[in-house]
Amino acid sequence: MRLHHVGIAVEDLEEAKARYLLLGYGVVAEGEVAGQGVRVAMLKGEGEALLELLAPLGPDTPVGRFLERRGPGLHHLAFATPRIEEELARLKAEGARLVDEVPRPGFGGHRVAFLHPSFGLGVLWELVEEEGA
Repeated sequence: MRLHHVGIAVEDLEEAKARYLLLGYGVVAEGEVAGQGVRVAMLKGEGEALLELLAPLGPDTPVGRFLERRGPGLHHLAFATPRIEEELARLKAEGARLVDEVPRPGFGGHRVAFLHPSFGLGVLWELVEEEGA
């Protein structure tokens, strides 16, 4: 699997976008994932991997609670796979603790699934289904 994006929790999406634009990143997509309670801005620089800025829609959302506990910063690493169900089954068989047993809708129409930070050595992992990954 290749790195798809790095998720970064932010309190103010507009301020965060402005800072990354200074580094030469450009916004390639923006939107909301109501089921996860976030506003998202996807940014791209020179390489293949994307930066996903995540701002909570409210304090009682997963990213809102993350910000309350840890403050802004690295939220997750996302890895692209063409067959998400197969990867979930394989990783579970290898001892991974899954947050999502089945994929759910994610940003940009992708199906996604999360693995518990205990398996990612303290970092939340996300699988993103993408053709040709």
